[in-house]
Amino acid sequence: MAEENDNSQEKTEEATPRRLEKAREEGQTARSRELATMAVLLAGAGGLLMFGSHLGAALEAIMRDSFTLERSAIFDTRHMSLQLLASAREAALALAPILLLLLVAAIAGSVALGGLLFSGKAIEPKFSRLDPIKGLGRMFSLRSLIELAKAIAKVGLVMAVALLILDLRTEDLLSIAEEPVLPAMAHVLWTLGWSFFFLSAATVVIAAIDVPFQIYDHRKKLRMTKQEVKDEYKDTEGKPEVKGRIRQLQREMAQRRMMQDVPTADVVITNPTHYAVALKYDQKTMAAPVVVAKGADEVAFKIMEIAREHKVEILRTPPLTRAVYHNTELGDEIPDGLYMAIAQVLAYVFQLRQFRRGRAPKPGMPDFPIPPEMRRDV
Repeated sequence: MAEENDNSQEKTEEATPRRLEKAREEGQTARSRELATMAVLLAGAGGLLMFGSHLGAALEAIMRDSFTLERSAIFDTRHMSLQLLASAREAALALAPILLLLLVAAIAGSVALGGLLFSGKAIEPKFSRLDPIKGLGRMFSLRSLIELAKAIAKVGLVMAVALLILDLRTEDLLSIAEEPVLPAMAHVLWTLGWSFFFLSAATVVIAAIDVPFQIYDHRKKLRMTKQEVKDEYKDTEGKPEVKGRIRQLQREMAQRRMMQDVPTADVVITNPTHYAVALKYDQKTMAAPVVVAKGADEVAFKIMEIAREHKVEILRTPPLTRAVYHNTELGDEIPDGLYMAIAQVLAYVFQLRQFRRGRAPKPGMPDFPIPPEMRRDV
């Protein structure tokens, strides 16, 4: 029995949409630092390749202006500060495209997995993190071992790519020493840009492994026990007994409203032991007679009782009553197939009222036509 209880508490169920939504509200979502790092490194390498020539020209201009002094500038105490400001402005303009590219990459890499998320709960201080016992547990946990393995793999992979690049570029790098200054600077920037790009490309492999792992790990942490799923369903959908009670109250309210409409009916047709249907027809506002009340067994007897109290005509028409009951809903108009029969009912009720007032002979009960497909035996 204990084993069954333990198994029932295992988190074997996938997180429900409500659980995922709540976790997101608390700032818990899948994130990959490796993906963000890859995006920043690749953007930086791409920026050097795209804007490297512009950056080199700006650095050349800054160095030329900084080391060139006119005689009059030697005796000007403001020259140094003005030159510094001018150099800083030129350097900022040269670096701006690369920095802007890095900013966009940093944001995109961070929100690419998990989306954009603002949550105050994520930055709330949690004193449980100051617990040294839990801290040691986190340090020697399986997750820490995985992070250590990832760090070793990253260093090993980047180092292997760096050694490969150095091996392939050795002669090219040594030849730079024999070049003039300006071509050498362009050559160095070109070499650095492509070397950095290939080093950054190595992080693609790391991110491709880390992203699926982070998604799996996030889903695993949010898994639920069967009991948690049941409890959440009860909280969101309501307990069965509560829902049953609500449905009962709704039925009672609907019946009360329905019973209030019975006195306004023109006629109540019945199958005396089972069904009762109250019908109303206003030639000015209705295209066809409407069912204002219907019910079976006790509800049928209640409809007939209210009809007698308010002197609404009651007709015993078992086949027609069954047909109307089973082919209409409360508030519906009479279907086309039963329109002729109900028209005869209303005409009979009108003639019966005239007879009671002494204005017409007693009418005979007509034979109400019912289409075969609408007939019901019970």
